[in-house]
Amino acid sequence: MKTDIVGIVGTGRMGKGIAEAVAAAGMRARLVKCTAGDTAKVRDEIARSLSRAVERKKLDARAAESALANLECTSDRDALGGCDLVVESVIEDLGIKQSLVADLEGRIPATSVIATNTSSLRVSEVGARLRSPSRLLGVHFFSPVPAMKLVEIAPSQTTAPFAVERARDLVLRLGKTPVVVGDSSGYIVNRLLVPYLIDGMLALEAGLASADDIDRAMQLGCGHPMGPLALADFIGLDVVYAMARTLYTNLRDRRYSPPGLLRRLVLAGHHGKKTGMGVFDYRSDPPRENAALRLIPEGEGVHSH
Repeated sequence: MKTDIVGIVGTGRMGKGIAEAVAAAGMRARLVKCTAGDTAKVRDEIARSLSRAVERKKLDARAAESALANLECTSDRDALGGCDLVVESVIEDLGIKQSLVADLEGRIPATSVIATNTSSLRVSEVGARLRSPSRLLGVHFFSPVPAMKLVEIAPSQTTAPFAVERARDLVLRLGKTPVVVGDSSGYIVNRLLVPYLIDGMLALEAGLASADDIDRAMQLGCGHPMGPLALADFIGLDVVYAMARTLYTNLRDRRYSPPGLLRRLVLAGHHGKKTGMGVFDYRSDPPRENAALRLIPEGEGVHSH
């Protein structure tokens, strides 16, 4: 079952990345902005990303031009009407996702598939308000989408086989590897990744070592390309915190309980690389440990639910 036109709802890092990957693979991508703001800016950001890929020789100039021609950016959800598959990639909030997929259901053909890019919520819960939950499934991409090769496909117990087939076709046409997983919080990668990121934060909070040395130890000792603290900053500390809270709520496993340091960084607006400040301060080159870490008050307890 071939996928030719893909809709993407949400223009954050993930939504833009999915749209870029779809357009670069030769499919038509319709990217819908849910929040206020100029869609031309979104298109320009994707154009710059494609230009960087050309500079790095990951893409030739003609392919980049073709990708831009395949991309439509709009604020009109009705533009999704002819899509074979629509991926929602909005904030990791159950109520918001439930409302969005229910709205999408009424705008697209009954034969179209709805995919949620949720990283920690159950697909069955996201689709709780749908009249036909059989065409909903999880299609979880990883950031940066154009570069990362894995996609987790998560059908719920009610997902129809045709929806899984169409999602697999999309992933393969993107040049990525699909892994089919059960409908559970965090799937495979985040179930294993979040405790690792939390343990890195706890080691820092306990004064076991500096942020640089914690990351360097995992890079050189385990062969990881990036340490847990830099990786948390790259993902976004707000995103890591949200994933941890959701996993802890759903699984009631203390391994997912967000550390106090993580919570306080998020409350301080230090969300990682995207804000210029996280565990590391990205205003310097190379990044250095955020001096504010030493000013964060103690005594609130390591774990905060």
